[in-house]
Amino acid sequence: MARKKAPDFEQSLAELQTLVERLESGELSLEESLGAFEQGIRLTRECQSALTLAEQKVQILLERDGALAEVPFDPQGDGA
Repeated sequence: MARKKAPDFEQSLAELQTLVERLESGELSLEESLGAFEQGIRLTRECQSALTLAEQKVQILLERDGALAEVPFDPQGDGA
């Protein structure tokens, strides 16, 4: 059975931002606002799931000899 491919994080985040802007505009009816809110909750969960998965992948990549090795973040990436 093939797994359903989840939308990517950036796409879900962009959709969520658009929904928030529509809700903040105050131009939606109550029914439209509730529908947008429900969709926003779904998108938020998708984003959180993608972030959790990414965090798990990073932890696996940083694992050394069966123990997690914490590495300080270096924004320049020069290793110094």
